[in-house]
Amino acid sequence: MSERDAMICRACGKQERASEGYPCESCGTFICQICVLKGVTLCASCQAAEDAKDADEDA
Repeated sequence: MSERDAMICRACGKQERASEGYPCESCGTFICQICVLKGVTLCASCQAAEDAKDADEDA
C-alpha cells in the first residue's frame, strides 16, 4: 500500500504534490507552486468571479 500526496491544482488542473502548493487567497483551495511562481493567487473559479465583478464595474 503506497500513499499518495497529490492534489489537483485548481488554477491549471495539473496534479502536483500537496506539499508543493499554496491555498487560493479567496477560498483556500489548492494552487500548485508553478502557478504561484507565475503570479497566480486565485483558483480558476475565484479568478472568474473576480473577472466578472471587474467587468460589471466597468460597464
